[in-house]
Parts: sequence; structure tokens; C-alpha cells
Amino acid sequence: MKSSSVPPPYPSSRSHRHAAGSHRRIPVGSGRASRGLALTFVAGLLAVAGVVLVPNANAAENPFERGPAPTAASIAATRGPFAVSETTVSSLSASGFGGGTIYFPTSTSAGTFGAVAIAPGYTASRSSMAWLGPRLASQGFVVFNIDTNSRYDQPASRGRQLLAALDFLTERSSVRSRVDADRLSVMGHSMGGGGTLEAAEDRPQLQAAIPLTPWNLTKNWSRVQVPTLVIGAENDSIASVRSHSEPFFTSLPASLDKAYLELNGASHFAPNTPDTTIASTSISWLKRFVDNDLRYEQFLCPAPTGREIEEYRDTCPHSS
Repeated sequence: MKSSSVPPPYPSSRSHRHAAGSHRRIPVGSGRASRGLALTFVAGLLAVAGVVLVPNANAAENPFERGPAPTAASIAATRGPFAVSETTVSSLSASGFGGGTIYFPTSTSAGTFGAVAIAPGYTASRSSMAWLGPRLASQGFVVFNIDTNSRYDQPASRGRQLLAALDFLTERSSVRSRVDADRLSVMGHSMGGGGTLEAAEDRPQLQAAIPLTPWNLTKNWSRVQVPTLVIGAENDSIASVRSHSEPFFTSLPASLDKAYLELNGASHFAPNTPDTTIASTSISWLKRFVDNDLRYEQFLCPAPTGREIEEYRDTCPHSS
């Protein structure tokens, strides 16, 4: 069992990204005491003036939190706290991709949700990733599991199709009012994983990217600015971790929020069947970076361990 940690990013790079508004970190502890004192002072002045403050549950420090406080059991569960509905988008209705299935929380009482588009691998259809759609949606996401225009589309094309699917989801879909267009992410398997990296490079405004046993002839992803979790498989004979997942992770900028998880004894097709390690880590990554939810930090840093994990590397700590 191997586990290692990459040194955290340089403060100068981190502060630059914040100033540019590209992401996303919510520092823990810093400024909370001063904000609390300021609020107490204001409340005192209002009380003197005869104004009564009524607590507002919607004015939480992080308005993007969705669902109860997580546990190891809750992120491993096959279903989360949200009931899920689904709707199908035909290839005739789609523009720039091959249609798909949208999974979404049925209730709108929690407000809008972050979203993720998922692309299948070479020669595969969306059915190969269907298990992941409702599992993620039930944790508080809108999930668009897509078909590609052709089963033989290469990674660059799959990346463009992921972005087209997100545009459709936020602009034209029947559930667009449920989606926060500022909190979008991408996932994909095999060439769809390679397409995930392409999409992340092409659209730095994305909040998260998760390539699953990814395949791509391009090995340098130093221009990616999107927090990226690469999931590889130890016994992958199609996109070996030495030729794909590990070089992809290593090439990502040192200043980036990034992680590499290698599934112990798994094959290239591990993401095509229900897998608790893939699901729980993906949920934690999406919650942390799409929802800015620090409650999920505990499942990413320190490094998760277990017999299902051959190796894990991470730029911990995320929230510093």
C-alpha cells in the first residue's frame, strides 16, 4: 500500500488565483472571529435601536452546501439524501453531442445545484456509466450522462461534447432552472476521461474534473486550471497508469488542487460497474470543489486508505 503527499501550492500562486476569481477555496478559521465580533457589534446597535434580528437559515457561511453533514457511510451509500428523477435528451434535441440522460434531485427546496457531465469511453454508450448518474444526483448534483456523436470519437472531440452538454444543460434543458451555471464539472471514462482533461483545459471556469482510467495521446496538461482528481487502475492494460494516469497527474500544475487515486488490482473497466471507492472519492471531490463544502475535506486529506487503494497522492491541504 503506497500513499504519498505532494507539497502544498505556493501562497503567491494561490492568492493570484483567488484574485482572478478562478477558484474557490474557503479558508477555514481565518476571519471568522473578526466577522463574529463585527456581527455581534452590529446586532448590539440594532438591539439598541429596537430592531430584532431573526436568524436566517439560508444565510449560511457557505450557501452551496447541500444535504446533511457527511459520514464515511453516507458517501459510500448507493443513494444519498436526495430523491432523484430523470429525463432523457434525444440525439435530435442535442446540439454538439449525442443526447443523454439527466439525473436531478426531485425537490427544489434546497435551491439550485452544481452539475456534472459524464462521457463514456471508446465504443461505449452512456449505459456504461449509468450506475453513477443517480448515485451522484442523490448527493445533490444535476448529472448529465451523455452519449457521444460517434462511439469512435477521440478525446478532443469528447471534450468538446462534454462542454456542449453543459451548455445545453444550463441553457436549453428542461431542468436548467435547477442548475447553478457557475458550478459545473466534468467526468469521463477512458477516452471520455481523456476528453475530461481536454474540457478542463479548454474551459478553466469549470469547478472540478474527474478523469476515470483516462486515455489520451497528449501527456502534458500543465495548462489545466481546474481542480482535477485522476483515478487510475493498477491492472489497466489499455490505458496503463504508467503511460496515462500517472503522467497526466504529474503534468498538472504543482499549484493546482489535484489528486491521484490508483485502484488496487482493478482493470481499465472498473468505472463501468458500481464501485464504492470511485463513487465516494468522486462525491467528496465534487462536493469540495463544486459546492465549496469543507465538510468533505476529511475524506480527501489526509490521504484515504484501504485495501481498495493501491496509491493516493494529493496536494493537501486544500483549505489552507
